[in-house]
Amino acid sequence: MIQAAKQAEAENTLFGTVEIRSDSLKGLQQWQRVVGAMRTAGPAFNNCAKSAGACTTSMLKRWREIVLAAKALPRGDRLRSVNSSFNRWPYKLDMEVYGVREYWATPKEFIIRSGDCEDYSIAKYYALRNVGFSKDELRIVALRDTIRGFGHAVMAAYVGGDILILDNTSQLVLPHSKYGHYVPQVSMNETSRWAHVPGKQRQLKAPSGFALSASTLFQKRQ
Repeated sequence: MIQAAKQAEAENTLFGTVEIRSDSLKGLQQWQRVVGAMRTAGPAFNNCAKSAGACTTSMLKRWREIVLAAKALPRGDRLRSVNSSFNRWPYKLDMEVYGVREYWATPKEFIIRSGDCEDYSIAKYYALRNVGFSKDELRIVALRDTIRGFGHAVMAAYVGGDILILDNTSQLVLPHSKYGHYVPQVSMNETSRWAHVPGKQRQLKAPSGFALSASTLFQKRQ
């Protein structure tokens, strides 16, 4: 499973870009905050997914419903189930919800208050972690939508030798090759990040001290 993800990663880079990998989340403060929060909150989510008696809040009960619905399906169908479940939440701008231009919500915050594109992706990422996907198979992707002319975020899943995209703008889960108008800038999981440069697909290791600021990644629709 993990080996297949690594092979797909090596042979089939995200949206056909040159990838520069760094095993550090330095510079991605918003994502670091989410990862840190989920290290603390993760056991409650995991325990609730395993036992209804551990679901002590309405938020956790909603989480359990989504996870159980997906877990009952064949592995490939779990992506579509999780994508469809979270896409039912209304799209809300960070300024509307949090009073700031950029805020990455934890799954708890998203379930309670909803959010924008990266918030859908984060919730899907952690839900898929609860239904059998490893961190090496999943990434949050900040990108540029060249058709609509604004920044966007999706979730990428490395499954069966391909890279499938979970997008809050669509109920379909399609291979990344179908999205020629998406230009990734950075992708990330819990331990690593990848900078993306348009060009012949290949992977490079980031030089020592390589940093990337999430605040300059993309200008989302306002």
